Amino acid sequence: MPTDGFDWNVPMTRPVRLAISGASGRMGRALLSLLGDDARFELVHAVVAPGSAHAGQPVFAGDADSLRYADDWTQAPALDVVIDFSGPAGLALSLDHCVAHGIALVSGTTGIDAALEARLADAGNSIAILRAANFSLGVAVLTRLLREAAAALPGWDLEIVEAHHGRKQDAPSGTALALGHAAAAARHTTLEAAAVYSREGQTGARTDGSIGFAVVRGGDIVGEHIAMLIGQGERLELGHRATDRSIFARGALQAAYWLAGHERGHWQLDDVITAPR
Repeated sequence: MPTDGFDWNVPMTRPVRLAISGASGRMGRALLSLLGDDARFELVHAVVAPGSAHAGQPVFAGDADSLRYADDWTQAPALDVVIDFSGPAGLALSLDHCVAHGIALVSGTTGIDAALEARLADAGNSIAILRAANFSLGVAVLTRLLREAAAALPGWDLEIVEAHHGRKQDAPSGTALALGHAAAAARHTTLEAAAVYSREGQTGARTDGSIGFAVVRGGDIVGEHIAMLIGQGERLELGHRATDRSIFARGALQAAYWLAGHERGHWQLDDVITAPR
């Protein structure tokens, strides 16, 4: 927890002191664009990759006196929370700093290997950590609803359809897979055992209990996810459509505000929407 006695049980008397790791990336820039109008936070450190052309430059263009990008944590001031959207190497450095100084960590960084996963798991014993593949609060609600529906309708077929822009590299999306994992757990199985990722040719009848995935790629679709639970004579559709990428940055800021000063452990977006501050 923060070392200066920051206590959420009393009225807040100052903004949350925030650092962003990966500050010059797409999500970092989205976060910066929102912080100017968000009085809940004081941005005090903005980290970019070592050797980045942004290092030493003003974070806010045209303001020579503003905070400048840093390429390490050596000059970081006291912090309440770090938001990391960097990469595995950057996240490892953010984690080191957070653990050393008792700082909460919010991360949407992906592509993490087993060694870093183990370090993150262990870090939950000393600091508050919240990680998510998708920081949309609407997707967090969708995940909860799907979990409940999959458990309540265990015999219904489940298909997950997702659509993204044509430049997306992975399929199915991380969000679609997270939805599948949530539904599988609600039915006391695993996605590894239940998932069907492709159908072509003579596939035979659908396997009971399977979770099918369909993928659409094209244009500038920000992100769409629809979970279809299909019974006899009726169908339940649960869906979410993103039309603005800023929703992911807004969700990450909400998560950071919620997590700052929280007790150690691993937290989820579901906790944020269950007990908002």
